[in-house]
Amino acid sequence: MSVKIHPSAVVEAAAELGTNVEIGPLCYVGAGVQLGDGCRLHHHAAVEGNTQLGAGCEIFPYACIGGKTQDLKFKGGNPGVRIGARNVFREYFTVHAATAPEGFTTIGSDNTFLAYGHIAHDCVIGSHIVASNGMMIAGHVIIEDHVVIGGYGGVHQFCRIGAHAMLSATAKLVHDLPPFFIADGTPAVVRAYNKVGMERRGFTPDQLERVKMIFRVLYRDGLNRTQALEKLSAHEHAGSAEFQAILKFAALSERGLAPGAN
Repeated sequence: MSVKIHPSAVVEAAAELGTNVEIGPLCYVGAGVQLGDGCRLHHHAAVEGNTQLGAGCEIFPYACIGGKTQDLKFKGGNPGVRIGARNVFREYFTVHAATAPEGFTTIGSDNTFLAYGHIAHDCVIGSHIVASNGMMIAGHVIIEDHVVIGGYGGVHQFCRIGAHAMLSATAKLVHDLPPFFIADGTPAVVRAYNKVGMERRGFTPDQLERVKMIFRVLYRDGLNRTQALEKLSAHEHAGSAEFQAILKFAALSERGLAPGAN
């Protein structure tokens, strides 16, 4: 199938379109945009700026991908957005370009971003993420793979969320949320480990038991953060993938790990 462009759409001459791209009524595709094979823009969708989308992405009505950063430190240049394959951006979702002249906001593949959400400048977003309606991600946030964010969940700038974690609906994250855990509240605190989510992704009973051990040491043994990390480092399972994921995440944390619930 050849490229299909509705007569009412505006596609700048310098835009690059892959095969089987479909652009609906009243869409806008800017001059610096590259759309991968099979991308589909529903009516009134907009992709602009220095933006590349991988194959099979779907942009729903009134979503705007690649717009200028809202960061007041922006001084010009040609920053952009780099997006992988098979991502879904629902109605009114926005993704903004980076702030630095040659920087990028980056998003992986196979993500589903529901309506009215926002990914700000300079974020690094992984793959296989599900973000519910109204999710707001501030600038310079890093989100690893297989994360779930509930409706209206908000993440403070420079925070990190580890793989297989979950931020509950309406929660406000102001610290780093380690892998495997569920955080809830305003500000968000860690309340449990993500047992159901990890079971759905094929984690074995032994892996789940190791994550449960980590949760107890970090959030149930009454240890301060330094003591807890030392105990994890000396644990008989310290070499396992689960323990190493937590230890490496903690070593890179700049905002501090999210606290536990009282």
